[in-house]
Amino acid sequence: MSSDFPDSWSQELPQPSRRRFVQGVAAGGAIAGLGLWPKPSWALKSPGTTQVLVGTEFDLAIGETPLNFTGRTRSAITVNGSLPAPVLRWREGTTVNLRVSNQLPANSIHGHETSIHWHGILLPANMDGVPGISFNGIHRGETYHYRFDVRQGGTYWYHSHSALQEQAGLYGALIIDPEQPEPFRFDRDYVVLLSDWTDLSPAALFARLKKMSDHDNRSKRTVGDFLRDAQRHGLKATLADRKLWGEMRMTPTDLSDVNANTYTYLMNGTTALGNWTGLFRSGEKVRLRFINGSGMTYFDVRIPGLKMTVVAADGQYVHPVSVDEFRIAVAETFDVIVEPSGQDAFTIFAQDMGRTGYVSGTLAVREGLRAPVPVVDPRPILTMDDMGHGGMGGGHDMSNMKGMEGGCGANMGHTMPASSGAKTDSAGTDHRGHDMPAMDHGAGEMQSHPASEAGNPLVDMQTMAPVPKLDDPGIGLRDNGRKVLSYAMLKSSFADPDGREPSRTVELHLTGHMEKFAWSFNGIKFSGAEPLKLNYGERMRIVLVNDTMMTHPIHLHGMWSDLEDEHGNFLVRKHTIDMPPGSKRSYRVRADALGRWAYHCHLLYHMEAGMMREVEVRE
Repeated sequence: MSSDFPDSWSQELPQPSRRRFVQGVAAGGAIAGLGLWPKPSWALKSPGTTQVLVGTEFDLAIGETPLNFTGRTRSAITVNGSLPAPVLRWREGTTVNLRVSNQLPANSIHGHETSIHWHGILLPANMDGVPGISFNGIHRGETYHYRFDVRQGGTYWYHSHSALQEQAGLYGALIIDPEQPEPFRFDRDYVVLLSDWTDLSPAALFARLKKMSDHDNRSKRTVGDFLRDAQRHGLKATLADRKLWGEMRMTPTDLSDVNANTYTYLMNGTTALGNWTGLFRSGEKVRLRFINGSGMTYFDVRIPGLKMTVVAADGQYVHPVSVDEFRIAVAETFDVIVEPSGQDAFTIFAQDMGRTGYVSGTLAVREGLRAPVPVVDPRPILTMDDMGHGGMGGGHDMSNMKGMEGGCGANMGHTMPASSGAKTDSAGTDHRGHDMPAMDHGAGEMQSHPASEAGNPLVDMQTMAPVPKLDDPGIGLRDNGRKVLSYAMLKSSFADPDGREPSRTVELHLTGHMEKFAWSFNGIKFSGAEPLKLNYGERMRIVLVNDTMMTHPIHLHGMWSDLEDEHGNFLVRKHTIDMPPGSKRSYRVRADALGRWAYHCHLLYHMEAGMMREVEVRE
């Protein structure tokens, strides 16, 4: 189909009926669904209609709206009265003007300042929307004028970067039609925006995490689990395993800080009960633009009975790859094409990584249909291999635990001896220059760590043998009988856009303390960290090492992150790089955007707790 815009970008879009609006509120609590695009082939209705704003001139009003997803009415932050915020549809090669006004009430529990960050969009630093770094924020009663050229196409999103407002509803889809024809065909085009909602105020949830970080982990191992493991692996190995996890003050079932015990999961602003529905005719190609706009939730997505062909990641084209399932980290986007036929309805199923809950919607030939909803998969159990401690009780075989007592647990908070001879300063800069290979570790080598981690009360563990894990679909997805996407399967449809070898390398460690709910880079929280300084125009390499037992999606504002494979070759261009526990991944950055930029974990409460840095690009 042609992606050309209609002659009039200000075309009036049909409004939902009163009955449909009430139905949407009852089912999900918001004006749910996306669509009624400017062409009939984009038409979508279910169970209500979120605004779709098209063109170059936009007026966005940030305020509060009472919503009810759980039976209890709560105050959400909305844009133009809707959650999700309106879908914005731009066109590459134009200049957009967005007037964002702060209409939060004086007694708002969500603060008096607000902002909008255009996630993954290339723009001037003062348009990036991060208070304290790129501008001063938008105070109550004020309007901020965002104006910038649109220099890319694809699927993106936008959200608040003020306090914890993103959790309260300030997020929306951003679709940019490219100047050049897209390398694939489709007949219908839908956004599937996944998110998480809590009836707690975000500030109250953050305070609870600081006091009791494992509040939602209700699947800790029991005496029955101990007896079963002892029978399978022997008493001594089982005792050693429990002792090791105990010394780390961690549990192998703690995959996410917040899960469905607190969250209600949403698809396009409605719950599973609301049954967001995208319509199709048999034989059509349907493009689904998946966006993870949640605060803390990784989703594993599949459509039983349908193959999904991944055609874009983070807005950038990739060589098509057909899969049954994919994991989408917080802030990532994936575009897939499906060809539904043979039945009238298919379930879009998104379960959380910890297997505590899900949200579902439907692809159907008409509204009101549902297909069977799968049962949530069994809960995953972390192993020592998952934690980057290979050979220390990894996998399900604990027989190699013999003699390991005290081998790492008590020393997790201390610097491990370096085997590569690398010396790093407090910013993580490697002074060996460009001769360092992308992944400087081999079998049996010990990972070195910054001196700032040694004896640090904010660091409760360190990885000893991290690996890229690019071909690993992730915890809970291995050997599940389905073909699951991995980073190694994603290959950009274009060559390295820069082509130069990096002139220097910066290594940063993702660090944290689970009990204190403290998160940082190199053991230094944002409040105490110096900016990471880049020289304008340079090509440099960032190496990330995940020293924690959590998965972190890392987002660099203003510039692309060109992920490398294990050999240092360009693999795929992204704006958010997922970092599983015990992983070590590298990517190249071209410092082509002057100014001050945010660089952080996109798990909202991890960022708030300190896993953030400022990046300064200077001439």
